[in-house]
Amino acid sequence: MAVTQQPRLSRRLGLGDAIFIGLGSMIGAGVFAAFAPAAAAAGWGLLVGLVVAAIIAYCNATASAQLAAQYPSSGGTYLYGRERLGEWWGFAAGWSFVIGKTASCAAMVLTFAAYAAPAGWGKPVAAIAVACLVLVNYFGVTRTAFLTRILVVVSLLVLAVVVASGVAGWEAAPDAGISAVTHILDAGVYGILQSAGLLFFAFAGYARIATMGEEVRDPKRTIPRAIVVALGAVVVIYAVVAVVTLTTLGPNKLASSAAPLVDVVVAGRWDWAAPIVQIGAASASLGALLALIAGIGRTSLAMAREGDLPRVLAAVHPRYSVPHRAELALGAIVIVVVLLVDLRGAIAFSSFGVLLYYFIANLAALRQEDAARSFPRWLQVLGMAGCLLLVVTLPPLGIAVGVAVLAVGLLGRLVLRRR
Repeated sequence: MAVTQQPRLSRRLGLGDAIFIGLGSMIGAGVFAAFAPAAAAAGWGLLVGLVVAAIIAYCNATASAQLAAQYPSSGGTYLYGRERLGEWWGFAAGWSFVIGKTASCAAMVLTFAAYAAPAGWGKPVAAIAVACLVLVNYFGVTRTAFLTRILVVVSLLVLAVVVASGVAGWEAAPDAGISAVTHILDAGVYGILQSAGLLFFAFAGYARIATMGEEVRDPKRTIPRAIVVALGAVVVIYAVVAVVTLTTLGPNKLASSAAPLVDVVVAGRWDWAAPIVQIGAASASLGALLALIAGIGRTSLAMAREGDLPRVLAAVHPRYSVPHRAELALGAIVIVVVLLVDLRGAIAFSSFGVLLYYFIANLAALRQEDAARSFPRWLQVLGMAGCLLLVVTLPPLGIAVGVAVLAVGLLGRLVLRRR
């Protein structure tokens, strides 16, 4: 009853808005940040890792879509966990999401700065970018959706240039196809699964719209359709770009590259396109960051409504109808994180939090009644198993930091509840 008495957000987003927010949440994360560490883990085997990550992402997407149709309010799996499994499960999901996606915010804005900032100015430029996008979100979700559309279109056009340049330069690597077949399993099962866990970071935006369920028109139809369409489109895009990038650069050069898609156009003798790719990378990273800020803000709003975060964050702006205090607090935290971490370290930590979040989403969907089901239960079982498998194969430092931060959150809630 207490939740229904809180100020509500306005339903302003249609199917197109929802799809573009999902695309904006994913494109940029994978193409411009995750392929290099995945190549370091698995070499040519990252192609297998991409398939594994896509299958697990699909399982998680169907679980999120099914839950969002039954519970079309802000909060995502934080809300679903509370409703289907209990308060502690919900808190674990919400805390995992917030910490994992805060790391994702840092990764995205650092990627933007790597492409757009002058040498030595990366972190200051990243901090300014965070402040600007928090301001965009502050003035309303329809502005967020509109800007996300623009950034996604720019990113897709640039990726088309990258693919064309890579294909044009393939004569320089005539044996690449043979190498892929011969060496695709060289890294072993562990390396391939670790690459899948890192690449899962790239897919994790597919359910971002579920965290904004309180702002979607006709949520029972719009949310499931938007999630599945956005994920399907991104799987195709990632597969094409992964094949072209690996074939053009080879796994060793890709693994060590700070700007792999710029290196692709240079290797394809399209040097003139390098500045265009830099602009596209910056746009994609900003699009992902913009949607991330919106999604984390809505989850923080839901947690604050229940007292799992400070209740002062539950405020909704009377004019712009956004969780403005939650988003301002998030922006301040991300700026601090940006000044302290590097890009690759943020990816493993982000994957840890997000995989645990989706494990709980699958478990919650598994507990839904038959009348609320749209997908078979075995998909949720496969999703749970896949999330746990990818968590344990992440880089050890990422696992250790993730476990520590998760424990701090759970212990802190326990102490506050007892007091």
